[in-house]
Order: sequence, then structure tokens, then C-alpha cells
Amino acid sequence: MSKRIAISKLPLEAETDRYLQGRQMLRSMKRIMNQFRVHLDEQLRPQGLTTAQLQVLFAVRNSPASSGAQIARSCYITPQTAQALLKNLERSGLIVRGKDPVNDRIVTASITPKGDRLADAVEKNSRGLQKKLWEGFSDREMSRLSGLLDRCLQNLSGFEDSAPVHSARAENRSRT
Repeated sequence: MSKRIAISKLPLEAETDRYLQGRQMLRSMKRIMNQFRVHLDEQLRPQGLTTAQLQVLFAVRNSPASSGAQIARSCYITPQTAQALLKNLERSGLIVRGKDPVNDRIVTASITPKGDRLADAVEKNSRGLQKKLWEGFSDREMSRLSGLLDRCLQNLSGFEDSAPVHSARAENRSRT
């Protein structure tokens, strides 16, 4: 019997407790990400950079000559958002954009020496923040947590829920 079937056959009370516990863990993950981003944004502010721009800068650094669409996918953002962030990075002299050698309709991005220096500095400075985040965790605990989070991602990959979410507002509109 698979775990998924076993979980769904839990008594209603246990299923509710599991749901509430899961919801609390999701809130904690969201709060951790928000707090990390706030602290990182504070570190980036003197350089005139945002966390979103930094994410795109690292994507360009890790995959030189990538298209905007490729960068958007690697950063989990829309192509439109990627284009706006790329324009800001280009204006700041952190990246350069050019034509793809094979398909001149595709615009690619590569990091400049200035962008590379900034990425190195940010990486070095953010280590303290990461060190603080993981303070008190053993290597074994970090490895276990990483595996659990990877399993969460695997569980959600390909998930398709056919039941649409209805809001009270939508129900009120449909009645009028």
C-alpha cells in the first residue's frame, strides 16, 4: 500500500491535525524565505541591487549567453519580469546583451567584469547570513532537511488539482 493511500485513510481528526501541521510548516518556510530576503535586501541596498536582480545576475553568471526565456525558467519568473530585470542590470553595467550567434532573433545576456566582481562580493557577504540561518544545525540535520524539502518538491511536480478554488466574493458575484 502506498504512503499516499495510507495517509488518505487516516481518521478525520488525524487528517485535520496533519493538515494543520502541514499548513504551519508552510507558513514557517514562507517566513524563513521572507526574513532571509529582507536581510539580503538590506545587504544589497548599498549596491543599488535587489534580491530579484541578484537572482537574475547569478543565473546569467551561471549560464553565459542565455536567452531571457532561459533565465526566466531558471529563476522561476515570467519572461516579462526577466526582461525588466535584465534591462536594469544592463543599465547598471552588470551584464551585456547581444544576439545569439545561431538565431539573431534571440537576445542573450552575459555578465560583465563589474557584474562578476559584484556577484563575488555579494556571495562573500551573504555567507554570514546563511551561517546565521543554519546556526545550531549539524551536517546530518542539514542533509536530512535538504532531502525532505527535495521530496516535497517531487511530491508537487506534476500535481494537477482539477477542483477550482472558489472565493466567497466569486460566489456572491455569481448570485447577482
